Amino acid sequence: MAADVLGGSGDGARGVPALAGLLLRSRTAGPVRGPAVRGRSTGVPRSSGPRGPRRLVEQARRAWDRPLTAYYLILGSALLITVLGLVMVYSASVIKALELSLPGSYFFRKQFLAALIGGALMIVAARMPAKLHRALAYPILAGTVFLLILVQVPGIGKSVNGNQNWIYLGGPFQLQPSEFAKLALLLWGADLLARKQDRRLLTEWKHMLVPLVPMAFVLLGLIMLGGDMGTTIILTAILFGLLWLAGAPTRLFAGVLAIAGTLAALFIKISPHRMGRLNCIGATDPGPQDQCWQAVHGIYALASGGWFGSGLGASVEKWGQLPEPHTDFIFAVTGEELGLAGTLSVVALFAALGYAGIRVAGRTEDPFVRYAAGGVTTWIVAQAVINIGAVLGLLPIAGVPLPLFSYGGSALLPTMFAVGLLIAFARDDPAARAALAMRQPRVSWKSMRRRVKKRPSGER
Repeated sequence: MAADVLGGSGDGARGVPALAGLLLRSRTAGPVRGPAVRGRSTGVPRSSGPRGPRRLVEQARRAWDRPLTAYYLILGSALLITVLGLVMVYSASVIKALELSLPGSYFFRKQFLAALIGGALMIVAARMPAKLHRALAYPILAGTVFLLILVQVPGIGKSVNGNQNWIYLGGPFQLQPSEFAKLALLLWGADLLARKQDRRLLTEWKHMLVPLVPMAFVLLGLIMLGGDMGTTIILTAILFGLLWLAGAPTRLFAGVLAIAGTLAALFIKISPHRMGRLNCIGATDPGPQDQCWQAVHGIYALASGGWFGSGLGASVEKWGQLPEPHTDFIFAVTGEELGLAGTLSVVALFAALGYAGIRVAGRTEDPFVRYAAGGVTTWIVAQAVINIGAVLGLLPIAGVPLPLFSYGGSALLPTMFAVGLLIAFARDDPAARAALAMRQPRVSWKSMRRRVKKRPSGER
C-alpha cells in the first residue's frame, strides 16, 4: 500500500525520488493544481510563433509569395503611373498650351482620350489568350513596317522637332509608327524564339540570330531614316533582352552588342546635335549658345523641389524655361512640384512593375510567355531608366517619353497594350488561375432554390 501511494507502482525505491521531485516543483512553480496534474496546463508558456518584427516580416513574406502578387503589382502600378501621369500632364502643359493660343486643358484632353482608348486595349489584351497574341504578331509587324515606309513618303510623313516620324491623321491627331515598332518586335520575336525552342533549334547560333536580328535592323533602319535615335535605343534594348532570355552565348551577345555600339557611335559622330547632347551629361551651366539649356534647367527644376515640392501646379520652370515640360522632361516638373517624395514614388512604381514582369517571366513554363513578358519588362524599364537618367543629367537626352506618364498618345497606346500582355500572363499562371477561381462566387440553381423561402399556402 505504501509503495502504491509513493510511486504509483509496486517499486518503493522509485516512488521516493518521484515524490521529492513533485515537492520541489510545487515550491518553485507555486501550488500544484488539478488541471496541471491532468495535463491541461503545464505552467510552460505555449509557443505562438514569432512575435514582433519577426512576425511582421514573416507575414509580409507570405503575402509577397502569394500567386496573385504579380497580377496586383502590374495592374496597380500601371494604373497609378497612368493616373499620376494624367495629373502631371495637365499641370505641366497648361502654360505650353496657352503659349500656342490653345485652351489650357488641350493637351490633357488629348492624353485623357488616349488613356481611355489605351485602357480598352489593355482590357482586351488582358482577356486574350496567348495563342491569339501569337497570331497577331505577324500582322502587327507587317502593319508597322508598312507605316514606317509610309512615313518617308513626301506629303504623308510629317516632321516634328527635326524628326520625320509622324503621319497626320486629320484634326489635332497624328500617329508615330515607331512607337508601335516596339510592340511589333517583341511579339514577333517572342513567337519566333518560342517556335524555335520547341524545335530545339536555339542551340545553333544561326537560328538564334536569323531572322530575328536582320528584321530588327530593318526596323531600326526605317526609324533612323526619320532621325529618331531614342526609339532605336529602346528597340535595341528589346532585342538584347530577347537574346538574353533565349540564352545567347556571351561571345554572341558581345558581338551583337559591339555591332550595335559601333553603329550608335557612328550615328552620334556624324550628327552635331547628338554630339551636343552627349557633351551635356552632368552639365551645370547652359554653355555657349545655350547648348545645354534643357539639361541644366531640368536639374534646376529638381533642385528647387526640395523634399515635398512647391505644390501641384506651382512649377516655375514650366513657364517657358524648360523645353518639353509635358513630354520628355515631365519628370523634372514632377520633382519641382511634388519634390523628392513624388519622384521616388514614381521610381518605386516602375520598380514594382519591373519586378512583377520579371517574376511572371521567371515562373512560367511557356517559352512564348517568358520571352514576351521579358521583352515588355525590358522595354518599360529601359525606357524609364533612359528618360529619368537624362533628366538627372546622368545620360544624354535621347528624346524618349516616360512610359505611361509623359504626354503622347502614340506612346501610350502600345505601352498599355503591353501592360495588358503582362496582366494576361500573370492571370494565366496555374496558381493564379486557381486563386481567382476560388474568389469567384459559385451559385448553383439548387442552392438558389434552397434560399427561397416557402410561401404560405394562401399567398400567390
